[in-house]
Amino acid sequence: MTRRTTLAYVTLLAALAASALTGCTGGTDGTDRPSDAPGSQDPTAAGEARWKPRPGVAWQWQLDGRVDPSADVPVYDIDGFENSAADVARLHRDGRKVICYINVGAWEDFRPDADTFPRSVLGERNGWAGERWLDIRRLDVLRPIMERRFDMCRDKGFDAVEPDLVEGYGNHTGFPLTADDQLRFNRVIADIAHERGLSVGLKNDLPQIPQLLDHFDFAVNEECAQYDECAELTPFIEAGKAVLHVEYTEPRSSFCAESRRLKLSSMVKRLELGVWRRPC
Repeated sequence: MTRRTTLAYVTLLAALAASALTGCTGGTDGTDRPSDAPGSQDPTAAGEARWKPRPGVAWQWQLDGRVDPSADVPVYDIDGFENSAADVARLHRDGRKVICYINVGAWEDFRPDADTFPRSVLGERNGWAGERWLDIRRLDVLRPIMERRFDMCRDKGFDAVEPDLVEGYGNHTGFPLTADDQLRFNRVIADIAHERGLSVGLKNDLPQIPQLLDHFDFAVNEECAQYDECAELTPFIEAGKAVLHVEYTEPRSSFCAESRRLKLSSMVKRLELGVWRRPC
């Protein structure tokens, strides 16, 4: 499951376990045209076409189990392992674009390829059950694994990838990661996606937006309203790239007007990232 991995966020997880959340995220009204602004295709340098989501596109983010296709929105972000090529094809038949969620910054003991990660690249636990930070400096080890994962996304027919946990350098990972280590890793991740004709989103990592904007096709953000950070995502909007934004505890009345002004694709989700959504 995707998340903002900070101590405050882990504390929030515990607090939310006993109660339902209220809030919402911004987006369009679900009438976006897949072949128009949100679904237009731009050529890459290699002459291939990549989907480029545009500012304001409405979306659904469901990482809890197999996708439920009931949300009337043009973009779905779903777990790459838990959904099949048939699930992706069904969404495509409905005119949807589909993003493949993959955790690239932490090891998950419940994934089918968990045994391919050597113990030497496994760091501290990150606060989520069964997960440990990865030593992103070890590109010799991690790149082939991530290439196989992105091959899976491509082969299942996904249009894009959401690589999660790409800001380990700001957390207690058990490794002396630097901002330069993170930039190098994130650029490699973007390259792996682009080599497969997939667009790729920058997940959180706001401080490095200036250095990474040209490498990523859209952004995915958690809780920029709660932390008063949403304006930092403006470079993506100005570049014509969507910012897919979620809040978990903020009420819509506190941030939706600003989200609309900034042209963010905002909604409120519950922390488990199931079907429930409340768009701005």
